[in-house]
Amino acid sequence: MAKTIRTRYFLQTNGTTENNTYEKQIYIKNAAWSPPPAPLHIEDKITGFEKSLKFLHSQLLSKYKHVKRTNLTPSQVKTLNELKTNKGITIKPTDKNLGPAVLDTSQYVSQVLKEHLLTPAYKQLSQMEVARTNEHIKTTLKNLIQTNKQLLSKCELTYFERSLRAHHRLPIFYGLPKVHKEPFSLRPVVSTSGSLLAIFSTWLDYKMKELVPLVKSYVKNSFTVIDELKNMAIPANALFFSADAVSMYTNIDTTTGLNAITNFIQVNKDLIPSNFPSNLFLQILDLVMRNNIFSFTDTYWLQLSGTAMGTPVACAYATVTFGDYENTTILTEFSRQLLYYRRYIDDIIGIWLPPDYNQTSTWNRFQDTLNNWGNLQWKCQAPSKKTVFLDLELELCHSSVKTRTFQKEMNLYLYIPPLSAHPPSCLKGLITGELRRYWLQNSHADFQEILSKFITRLTERGHTIESLKPIFIQAAQLIDKRHNLLKSSTANNDNTIFLHRTYHPYGLERNAIRRVYQQTIEPVLDYERMVIATGRPPNLRDLLTRAHLILPENITIQSVIDSVNNNNAQS
Repeated sequence: MAKTIRTRYFLQTNGTTENNTYEKQIYIKNAAWSPPPAPLHIEDKITGFEKSLKFLHSQLLSKYKHVKRTNLTPSQVKTLNELKTNKGITIKPTDKNLGPAVLDTSQYVSQVLKEHLLTPAYKQLSQMEVARTNEHIKTTLKNLIQTNKQLLSKCELTYFERSLRAHHRLPIFYGLPKVHKEPFSLRPVVSTSGSLLAIFSTWLDYKMKELVPLVKSYVKNSFTVIDELKNMAIPANALFFSADAVSMYTNIDTTTGLNAITNFIQVNKDLIPSNFPSNLFLQILDLVMRNNIFSFTDTYWLQLSGTAMGTPVACAYATVTFGDYENTTILTEFSRQLLYYRRYIDDIIGIWLPPDYNQTSTWNRFQDTLNNWGNLQWKCQAPSKKTVFLDLELELCHSSVKTRTFQKEMNLYLYIPPLSAHPPSCLKGLITGELRRYWLQNSHADFQEILSKFITRLTERGHTIESLKPIFIQAAQLIDKRHNLLKSSTANNDNTIFLHRTYHPYGLERNAIRRVYQQTIEPVLDYERMVIATGRPPNLRDLLTRAHLILPENITIQSVIDSVNNNNAQS
């Protein structure tokens, strides 16, 4: 908070009160810069504020000196430490958020290699090849930025300059257990945060925001679908259909995808801002998609096909690549049959108008056309009066659409239990968000039914009706005050100061911090409000799951590779 106040005064002193070139998505703090001290009377108040907080904290430590400050029992702490140090097991969150899974490390490694890394989709590299390739990529990208800097804004140049100064780690591969599948398999994931290509992929994602709205099928979320359908006149013969892509990211062939983006930019050049750096964008996109290099234990791999896993631009890339085909083929050839057609990445929702003749053949031709783009295939649900899209059940009733919240049977509803050291705002946010979603998506009767289930699930996690009741009342009042429930809050944070802290159940309460703020520093500041932002301490997932895998002493990755290759040869 002190740095924020000093920065504000520095900008005011230098005649700058706002930065018109600020872009949140590509903003990187200058770690090497610290603002000079604020005026003396401000510094005195900052010191007084910090001293008062330290004094209150010392009082709390004295008050709770005989109270256990952990929510874990000694046996739980011991078990936790044993799990953390046991290299023979690997703990991962499961696919579809079905809770944690404990895996035998040797079997996990063997399955990662067999299902993924030792397939034609990947190529193993030596450490020297990785170093040489990464150095070439870094040099190439730096040269591209340097030679095209006239095409970039000030905030973009600043983003690249600051990002390239930092140390860049190599992405890490791991697998999420698909415990709902038979036989058991792993979903491949690459953690790219902090890597060199993630810098440029984040910029690509930022620029993609100028392309995505031009995809005619693009839809932001299920609330938008509700809003679009509620006032639509729907003929009596209309039917819903939906489609799911089969492993969309994996099956977008790189050459097909890059060609689609190139064509999309060319076809829509009159709608894209004239200063859009098309050539630079396409060159960087090519490098990002073709050079996804990562580690697995102490081995190194290159992804040879499909969308670069884990890269920040992946979602927008999948939206625009197939969107080019939709704009030019799907929506033009079947304009008479598609009363409504929307896609959220790999999920399609549509309203189908059967033709008077050749109904079956027309529908089959639509499916064939949908599946005639590169390697990508779609599983289509036959047209009917009901369908599911994202978190919505939709049903055609006469000339209108009835919606209801869709919940998967396998959902475990692992809500935060009351003993967890999360800020109270986490539970309040969960309840407010779910209550709003249920209210928007359901009829009055369905809302009552799903709300009852929600409350029951919360109590099954340990919460009491008495503790939940005031939170639900507050959430309902908040929803009632909103004039347009489909629009999120647009409160301006430019004149808000934030105080960040880690939450502890026996720590300082917000009201106490706010009183100190009001008594010390608030009178000399020109901020409209102060917000206390609390973060949770590390949870079990943070402590027990890790992207990088450390093998037990009796296992080498090469021995596992040899074993998998031998088994493949014998089979």
